[in-house]
Amino acid sequence: MLGLERRSDVPAWIYVAVPVIAVLLALAVGAVFLVFTGHDPLTVYRVMIQASFASTFGFADTLVSATPLILTGLAALVSFRVKLWNIGAEGQLYIGAVCASGIALLIGESLPGWANILMMLAAGAFGGMLFILIPAIARAWLRTNEIITTLLLNSVALLFINWLIFGSRSFWRDPAAGQFPQGLRIPDEAYFPRWGATRVHLGLVIALLAVVAIWFVLNRTRFGFRMKILGDSESAARYAGVPVRLMVVAVLLLSGALAGLAGAADVGGFSRRLDPNSLAIGMGYAGIIVAALSRLNPGSVILVAIMLGGVRNAGTALQSLPERVPMEIAVMLEGAILLFALGSEVLVRYRIHWPWSKGPALDASPEEAEAT
Repeated sequence: MLGLERRSDVPAWIYVAVPVIAVLLALAVGAVFLVFTGHDPLTVYRVMIQASFASTFGFADTLVSATPLILTGLAALVSFRVKLWNIGAEGQLYIGAVCASGIALLIGESLPGWANILMMLAAGAFGGMLFILIPAIARAWLRTNEIITTLLLNSVALLFINWLIFGSRSFWRDPAAGQFPQGLRIPDEAYFPRWGATRVHLGLVIALLAVVAIWFVLNRTRFGFRMKILGDSESAARYAGVPVRLMVVAVLLLSGALAGLAGAADVGGFSRRLDPNSLAIGMGYAGIIVAALSRLNPGSVILVAIMLGGVRNAGTALQSLPERVPMEIAVMLEGAILLFALGSEVLVRYRIHWPWSKGPALDASPEEAEAT
């Protein structure tokens, strides 16, 4: 009968094939949806590729979209490595943006640009850490499910930034804005430098440096070694003398700091003010897709983030087609990619046993072969 058999040895090509197949299946589902809504999927996908990768400015905008995704992807990757499921990068990004914009407005023009930018980055990271602190402590000492706490806090953070700009006369709101409230623009000294005439900004460099730093931490430090032990087995970590509770808090704080940096990068490099409309576009949730498709590999995060950044960047280009393809097709593709990426993970650990196959799987262990 049709079933699954655990692999005793996972071939190297599986780790590449599974994410690729997940993306292709998501594109196939998107194509079916487009056909049923009266659109030509080949035309739509061609326009998306041209808009995101076939021109200098299109690719530059793709890199802008990829910048926060690299950081939120790293935030998810760090926590997932130790089987801590931080689903709150979205909210941590919001609070990072609040703190980064707040410190920029507070400092004003009193410091030179480089100092202002450093303060913004530090404030953004601090905001992300602060917002995940309670879920981290609750997980470490009370065994509270971090999925629930971090996910619920996303809504709290969204309501908070909306209240700061649309529901109050806060420090972050532009007092000159009348019927259309908006955030107060940060000083020119806090602007992240941009590359030429494009919108690619310093945040991309920071994101790439974060990738290198996380790779180094995971592979070349005692902290990263402890993370590996904790991710493999909490009991083994305790036996090896790893301070499990402190490690849980430290890993989640690192994850929150990376998400907070994404918020600071958005404020300093893109919106240049606290703008809920610019922030609330699911960058934290998309980081989960980035981490899943990269198979928790820091280097792969860059490529996956650029791919998803291209999908997001192409959404507006679809409006130029005569049949007016809805922008939401990009959001649907993101969701489909996530579902297939998570669902296809079973094929990494298991192989399909077809009804007509004889005997055990070729790579089955002796115990499984005997059971078969």
